[in-house]
Amino acid sequence: MGQDFSESATSRFAKISDGGQQFNIHYNDCDPGTGGETIVMLHGSGPGASGWANFNRNITPLTDAGYRVVLLDCPGWSKSDTVICTGSRSELNARILKGLVDHLKLESLHILGNSMGGHSAVAFALAHPNRVGKLVLMGGGTGGVSSFVPMPTEGIKLLQALYRDPTIESLKRMMNVFVFDTSDLTEDLFQTRLENMLARRDHLENFVKSSAANPRQFPDVGHRLGEISAPTLVIWGRNDRFVPLDVGLRLVSGIPNSELHVFNNCGHWAQWEHSAKFNRMVLDFLKH
Repeated sequence: MGQDFSESATSRFAKISDGGQQFNIHYNDCDPGTGGETIVMLHGSGPGASGWANFNRNITPLTDAGYRVVLLDCPGWSKSDTVICTGSRSELNARILKGLVDHLKLESLHILGNSMGGHSAVAFALAHPNRVGKLVLMGGGTGGVSSFVPMPTEGIKLLQALYRDPTIESLKRMMNVFVFDTSDLTEDLFQTRLENMLARRDHLENFVKSSAANPRQFPDVGHRLGEISAPTLVIWGRNDRFVPLDVGLRLVSGIPNSELHVFNNCGHWAQWEHSAKFNRMVLDFLKH
């Protein structure tokens, strides 16, 4: 086994400019010092989300295998600066990621994105195809409507309600449809997530303002998916109540070099709900 990384020991900041605005962006850099390839993980849009909260079950297997794991906190989340986003948040996050990639002097990287992170990973791959090695997308990647589930979905409605009413009750209502098996959701997890949310009320307020300014924060890029040449692994939860499975099918039909794995008994958080198998799949995909 390699070294254990903690959130505090890997915590870093970078100054990144975008459109004349400078952001202080937080990230975690879990570098085993092997000189291996880098994989950047991009979190989802839930209140209180962070790279560490989304992916703490996925870091060690990758660093043990020699990968440098970087967790980016997007503008408007965790310890990064807040923002009112009036355009495409997918593209904003992609530009911030480009700034971080340049800051870290990375020639190329693999990207793993969950939900909003999937949208942002696709936006980066479309803007900078020569910088991307492989993509792993879970629960996101393109906007647009589902063919089978009315939009906004049950989960997205609860997420939006939580931003407007950030209480433990609203959080539990959202989390209870976020995962398939709720027995893993501990009071400690709820409390930590609630504290993360309430520590940055400016993030909550600005997310609501952003949605009012532009309801389509994550545009439909289905017509451009054919431009993505990176090998892509699409992973979905069969029971996802936030972003339906047919969105994953659209990604696979659009991205030429892609494959799909569906976890049954799995909601919107595949990397957390089925972490052991998820980690093995991702390692195998990156290596071969």
